[in-house]
Amino acid sequence: MVVKPDWLRVKAPQWERVGSVKEILRDLALNTVCEEASCPNIGECFSHGTATFLIMGPACTRACPYCDIDFEKKPQPLDPTEPARLAEAVRRMKLNHVVITSVNRDDLPDEGASQFVRCIQAVRTASPQTTIEVLIPDLCGNWEALALILQAQPEVLNHNTETIPRLYRRVRPQGDYGRSLELLHQTRQISPATYTKSGIMVGLGETDEEVRQVMEDLREASCDILTIGQYLQPSQKHLGVQEFVTPGQFDAWREFGESLGFLQVVSSPLTRSSYHAEQVRDLMQEYPR
Repeated sequence: MVVKPDWLRVKAPQWERVGSVKEILRDLALNTVCEEASCPNIGECFSHGTATFLIMGPACTRACPYCDIDFEKKPQPLDPTEPARLAEAVRRMKLNHVVITSVNRDDLPDEGASQFVRCIQAVRTASPQTTIEVLIPDLCGNWEALALILQAQPEVLNHNTETIPRLYRRVRPQGDYGRSLELLHQTRQISPATYTKSGIMVGLGETDEEVRQVMEDLREASCDILTIGQYLQPSQKHLGVQEFVTPGQFDAWREFGESLGFLQVVSSPLTRSSYHAEQVRDLMQEYPR
């Protein structure tokens, strides 16, 4: 068993603010990936009044062995009231930047793209000043569905690569590394003004060289922003941690990514795809499109 090191300890949250966010989420019957995926930063993000909204869930049509989101329940029909409820939460929480993600919905003809569009449009109406980031699945390679989402003009299109090609069959058996890269490439082709983002998790048995190769592949696919974080095992039934990567190694990857030309590389043990995502607003000012 690999022992969790001291650098993975999280700060105690401000519980009063956490309770306020939870109250809004419960009142509007919304799901967050913060809760469904057992994110270690939930206390910090909730205490700062932010959350990553999980739409079309909580049941997922894929069974990735690293992920804590439920895949055993049958996915439900899309809720037509969900976009309005999400937009109301954004308004109440006074969010400057919102991240909207989803479970995989391979059961739907457009993989859920139309629900993303409705959510983006609802947020635009309720909170026009809020910048929008969508963290989307691979859409089974449906580039028409991707174009539909991009037509709604989210400022950031995020799709996580998650791991290195060698580990895909074990870590992401229903995914495809090349398809994930192509999604990012297609995004740039369809909507050049959209900022593209991806994330990978480490500690599953990858080598430094393999991580660097993924970073190079992502830049080749026109990815602008990269997040790198430590994989943590949600439960005994999930994939085990092979290694706790040191903060120094995360710093080395950040420096390498910056040398490749990423606009931003967020790399640390507790980094998650949506961690401090609002910093993209500053990035948009520095690198306008």
